[in-house]
Amino acid sequence: MSRTCLSIILAAGEGTRMRSSRSKVLHEVGHLPLVRHVARAALGAGSDALALVVGRDGDAVASAVRKDAPSAATFEQVERRGTGHAVLAARDALAEGFDDVVVLFGDTPLLSPDTIARARARLETGIAVCVIGFRPSDPTGYGRLIEEKGELVAIREQKEASEAELRIGFCNAGIMAFSGREALSMLEAIGDDNAKGEYYLTDLVEIARRCGHRVEAIEAPVAETIGVNNRAELAEVEALWQARTRERVMLSGVTLIDPKSVHFAYDTQVGEDVLIEPNVVFGPGVTIAPGAVIHAFCHLSGAMVGTGAAVGPFARLRPGTRLGEGTKVGNFCEVKQADVAAGAKINHLSYIGDAQIGANANIGAGTITCNYDGALKHLTQIGANAFIGSNSALVAPVAIGDGAYVGSGSVITENVEPDALAIARGRQVNKPDLGRSIAERNRAAKAAKANRS
Repeated sequence: MSRTCLSIILAAGEGTRMRSSRSKVLHEVGHLPLVRHVARAALGAGSDALALVVGRDGDAVASAVRKDAPSAATFEQVERRGTGHAVLAARDALAEGFDDVVVLFGDTPLLSPDTIARARARLETGIAVCVIGFRPSDPTGYGRLIEEKGELVAIREQKEASEAELRIGFCNAGIMAFSGREALSMLEAIGDDNAKGEYYLTDLVEIARRCGHRVEAIEAPVAETIGVNNRAELAEVEALWQARTRERVMLSGVTLIDPKSVHFAYDTQVGEDVLIEPNVVFGPGVTIAPGAVIHAFCHLSGAMVGTGAAVGPFARLRPGTRLGEGTKVGNFCEVKQADVAAGAKINHLSYIGDAQIGANANIGAGTITCNYDGALKHLTQIGANAFIGSNSALVAPVAIGDGAYVGSGSVITENVEPDALAIARGRQVNKPDLGRSIAERNRAAKAAKANRS
């Protein structure tokens, strides 16, 4: 679409019903702030510029959006006098002149770029105002969209609607697009002659028609129009977003054994023929290469899993983890800030942090890299084909050479040369018959205690 577009995102609401110390639009769905979902939809629909109308936590809201739109402009709405007043807070952006203007709400994260683009496409035909509507199962409380011969003639609030109008199921979502050429003149014509003394953006319908312009409405799926006002609605939107994401992932060639128990982040990338078992949670920054298996009850964040690798069950991959092709991280293991080369195995009950693991190395059960000295983190290097015996502690900084062996139960504090065997534990001593003597002493002690009682 060659037409220029300004998207104004209204994000100045107090959000008191969230009962939160931060702005409502900074709460997250899929680990992404609500307002960033909206900004991404606007950009996806071809917006050339974003204008944020902010109030509480304005700097933090702007900082969040600028991760996707570095040039987004911000405008503070000092007074709260309705949606029309909020849009006019961005007067300077409107004055720059755009073909299309789209007004969005920072708390409606499920709105799709396609719906915004459809509204803009109606403007291209000469429509002055395009309102986005939806059809809820129960329209009670919503403004009704009243149409005649394909045109939108009015938006009637519930309390002002007639009996016939109350039977209309097509409702106002509050989101609209309008012609940039007439934007300022139409917005400035909005008055506050109403019970609340506020400036309502919905008055644009009447104003545009009075000026001889055509107004229409398009329908969006109900889920796309849901706004977040409290924690219960946040959970509802999260569930809808997860369901949409799961479907997209499965259609891309990924197997989810129990889809409802898998939770994705906004940027999770999963390759073809990946198998994900139940109860897996993805935090931000995870990439899973084709053919990998994520077993049940795993948590991954900031990690890359290579082709054909296996993770879990009950494993945690923390940021900075990079697993090579065919690697394995097994039961009750945690890996953080570590490069694990192809074919290496960390099978059971181990912690590997700040480490480099060579190809085909084997890390025995209960092994830990002691990476923190109370002030700084240090690196552990384990060479290719090295074998680390169970219950070993590798005190960083330390390097284990290629092909080296570490005896089970060792505490390694010095480097181990390639192909060497390192054993760092007390020598075993066997005392003949002492076990029987201890058992007899214990039995006598128990008998004496029983007699005393």
